[in-house]
Amino acid sequence: MKSNSHELDKQYAFNSFCKQVLKNEARDCYDAIKRLRTKEASFSELSARELEQLATQDKYFQSEQTFSVLGYEVVVTNENIAQALQNLPERNRDIILLYYFLDLSDGEIGKKLNLIRSTVQYQRSIALRELTKLLKGEIVDE
Repeated sequence: MKSNSHELDKQYAFNSFCKQVLKNEARDCYDAIKRLRTKEASFSELSARELEQLATQDKYFQSEQTFSVLGYEVVVTNENIAQALQNLPERNRDIILLYYFLDLSDGEIGKKLNLIRSTVQYQRSIALRELTKLLKGEIVDE
């Protein structure tokens, strides 16, 4: 009988151990959920301003303007930039499009337009100043 009571004691000890492990795991789960609740919020708890920041809009069908420069097609999706580029003289617009949209260097642009590099750089800086004025609204469309 002694061995039977020893086996019973082992079973009770194992039963107690399993219950303690389960209790600790449950407490760990509750603590993890509590930590998440401090960092996360449900959508219903967010203000309208916070929900707006999470939203995005498709811009696939937005108005686009295409400029043709030396056989390249440059698509400009920003309406203000496209309008300002439209108001620039053609050569300055070409230099801006080639430099900023097609990532060509001043030397490469000079070769394509039969100009020296310093002339391209000078005209680009003038065009950029003019473009900045147009975008700031200092010059009224004619």
